[in-house]
Amino acid sequence: MIIKKSIFLLAGVLALSSCSNNDNDDSTNIGPTGPPVETGTANTTYKPAFSGQTRAGSIQTTTEIESKVITNGLSAPWGVAYLPDGRLLVTEKAGKIKIVTQAGVISNALTGVPAVNPADQGGLLGICLDPAFATNRMIYWAFSEVVAGGNITAVAKGRISDNDTAIENATVIYRSNTPNNSTLHYGGRVLFDKTGNLFVSIGERSVLETRPLAQAANSSLGKIVRITTNGQAAPGNPVFSQTGALPELYTIGHRNPQGLALHPTTGELWQSEHGPRGGDEINRITAGANYGWPTITYGIEYSGAKVGEGIQQQTGMEQPVYYWDPVVSPSGMTFYAGNRVPEWQNNLFIGALSGMHIVRLAFKDNKVAGEERLLAGEGQRFRDITQGKDEALYAVTDQGRLYKIDKKQK
Repeated sequence: MIIKKSIFLLAGVLALSSCSNNDNDDSTNIGPTGPPVETGTANTTYKPAFSGQTRAGSIQTTTEIESKVITNGLSAPWGVAYLPDGRLLVTEKAGKIKIVTQAGVISNALTGVPAVNPADQGGLLGICLDPAFATNRMIYWAFSEVVAGGNITAVAKGRISDNDTAIENATVIYRSNTPNNSTLHYGGRVLFDKTGNLFVSIGERSVLETRPLAQAANSSLGKIVRITTNGQAAPGNPVFSQTGALPELYTIGHRNPQGLALHPTTGELWQSEHGPRGGDEINRITAGANYGWPTITYGIEYSGAKVGEGIQQQTGMEQPVYYWDPVVSPSGMTFYAGNRVPEWQNNLFIGALSGMHIVRLAFKDNKVAGEERLLAGEGQRFRDITQGKDEALYAVTDQGRLYKIDKKQK
């Protein structure tokens, strides 16, 4: 049953169609831009490396959009995936996987899920379907696990039973290699690449003793790794020169990466990352690259002190495509690849936690050309967002809601 319905008409501006059709252009209908949507005072006086790297001009959706709450009966949902029959597969932080129908009916928790450590930022985290799910019913998920020496980010797989009540043969296929007692910064998104291998985002666990390990290639903390469905290093991974470098590493130098998405046209991997006090990032991911944390950042310590030497650029370290100061706390994200809202094509949609809205970013030549804030009046911490085969967007919030966002039905 739909328990809430709201309609929002976002602006009356005309969309432009004069952008280049070059494959490197991510958006084709950006439209006019206004003042930046962010008006808050920045935490720092740091300067961006290039124009448009932060506080891009505002854009407004011209299509009439309808958002509705499918259910508000979930308990701290963290990940959402769209099933072939239109139902939604949702993880709950406490360690449960549930199925939700389009009418808002929530199943019992599927049995057979390995135990998680739900303390603080841990729990049952991101989830994705096997590309061959229609025939093999396999799913993959990330979670925080207690092991000797502390807590880790782990990845498991299993088969949804034919009667949709259990996870069969659940198996942990990958464990990060540096346990710590911290219960923060697990990362926790999982995503299939175009070759049938998995990307996994892993945080650096927040504490000062583990923070430098984001730069250490012999640790999986603060990394994006790329593994096979059996948990081994995927073929074709980059080789890092540091002694003892892990073969599963894809990129290094991340803080707390909670969003992964593949661009629908280029196939490139993009990522969202929580900064400290300021410095939340969107990154275009290149195999073998170093994204800088904690050496460079556009944020500061929560105390107000500089992070390290307080620098934002260094040779050999990548610049974020975009950053926010103050933060919005970007989490799960997806590119829009539908036709129902043409002006959204190839735009990036990101759940914002502290920002309490859904970010829409439009791109030109791999730079942000405009930013919009959707559902900002809902008062929700948006944790994850995905697109269904019906071309609607589906988002879950920490407060337990599942939203459907689509072109208004006439």
